[in-house]
Order: sequence, then C-alpha cells, then structure tokens
Amino acid sequence: MGKNTSLCFLVISLFAIMTSCNSKKAKDKFRTKTETTVVTDTLSRDLSNRNEHMVMAVAFQQTAGEYRALCYQAYNLAKYMLDKDLNDRKINLPRCVVLDIDETVLDNSPYEAKCILERIAYPNKWSEWIVKAKAKAIPGALDFVKYATANGVEVYFVSNRKDTERESTILNLKDAGFSNIDENHLLLKSDENSKEPRRLKIKETRHISLLFGDCLADFTADFDGKHSSQERKDLVDKMKREFGTRFIVLPNSMYGDWEGAIYDNNYAIADSLKKVKRYKSLTEF
Repeated sequence: MGKNTSLCFLVISLFAIMTSCNSKKAKDKFRTKTETTVVTDTLSRDLSNRNEHMVMAVAFQQTAGEYRALCYQAYNLAKYMLDKDLNDRKINLPRCVVLDIDETVLDNSPYEAKCILERIAYPNKWSEWIVKAKAKAIPGALDFVKYATANGVEVYFVSNRKDTERESTILNLKDAGFSNIDENHLLLKSDENSKEPRRLKIKETRHISLLFGDCLADFTADFDGKHSSQERKDLVDKMKREFGTRFIVLPNSMYGDWEGAIYDNNYAIADSLKKVKRYKSLTEF
C-alpha cells in the first residue's frame, strides 16, 4: 500500500470516528433533553393539580365493590350487636344509636371529585354542595336505621356540619330515605369541634347502644385534639375491644383526622410540603 493510499485511509478512518462520536454526543444530548422535558412536564402536571393524590381514594369509594362490601359489613354487624344490646335486661334507660352523617350515612364523594377536577380544596364549594342536598345514602345505612327504629331504638345524628346548614341537611337526609329525621335528633356543630358535649347530653336521658362514624373522634373524646399518627394508632390498640362491639367504623379513604396527623395537624403548610410528608409517611421493605 502506498503512502498516499495509507494517508487517505487514515484520514477517512479519523473522520468516521469523529463523526460517530459527534453523533453519539448529539443523541445523548437529545436523549437527556427529551427525558428532562418528559420529567419536567410530568412534574408540572402533577404539581398543577394539588389534589392528584386524591384520585385513587375517591375512585375507590365510587367504583370499588369492596367499598360497598365494607359498608354493608359494618351495618350488618351493627344489627347483630344491637340485638345483643336489646337483650340486656339490666339497661333501664331508653335506647338510642348515634350516627355521624358525612361518609357514615351520606356519601359526599361527588364533592371530593369536584375538588379534584376543579383543583380546589375544602371549604370551596362545600356550601354549594350542601345546598344541592343530593348526597346519596351510604350502603347499608338506611336499612340499619329502619331496623333500629322498628325495634324501638331512637336514632340521633351528630355531625360537625354547621347549624346554618341544618335545613339543607334535613332535606338531604329525607331525600335519601331517612324520613323520620327531626330537629331534636339532629345535633350539629355550634362553637366547638368536639362532639363529646353532644354525646354527653344524649347520655343524660338515653343509653347509647352503638356509635357510628368514619373518624375516630366520632366515638370518644380521647381522639379529640391534635394527636400524631402513632398516638392515634396506640389509642386504637388500647380500645380494640370497642371496635365492632360499640364503635362501628365506616371506611373513608378521602379525608379525615388521619390525614391531618400526616401533616403534623397543620393544614396551612404548602401543598409541596404536604406531598413530601405524605411520601415520608410511607413504610417500604
């Protein structure tokens, strides 16, 4: 092979190598830029909807047969426990049951769905939802209330809805089938969040056979106040015999004091910090 031929071959080889390197760099640069753009766009969409984390929770309550099964299970168990209470001859006071309203007898998941789709948060449009009085009955709730009434047991609704929402609440309950509701058996929030004073008022003249709720504070004052997630779990463990016997819990994956505990009971923190705290609350293997 002559010198000129060798030199020409060397030049061509070097050019091919340089072209290949430049092409690889360009591809890597394009790939990095594309991946960064995808990640950025995804994060942007995620952060732009402050309620993205609620989608599966609301979908569970609106679409899962398992959710309905849990509700029926709670109210079926309640009938059984009420029968046991009715057979206790040592009780002399008139019997009653005490039920929370939201997510215990009325389903507000359409409101939560509205919050997701319109990127708003409670209390925005809550009053508008209440006035519509269109919440449906939770599965099993109406059957149980009818069963209790038929057995001579009074039914009290104790809710932290505002007293200004009383008229719409009564209208909604009646429309959902709870036709026997009246002013004296609907105890709404006045000045304080705790339901304990209202429960104690009922206890003055009635024996409370069962309490129903989706939040632990619906059952006892022990859960009032700002407890950590661990403190709440510890209290539940101490009272484990009460659940399913006197306390009937309904499932609610959408909101509750359990969520507030994740945020150190401070809902005022930024949405970005709430997201961080939600992730930090997870336990992995």
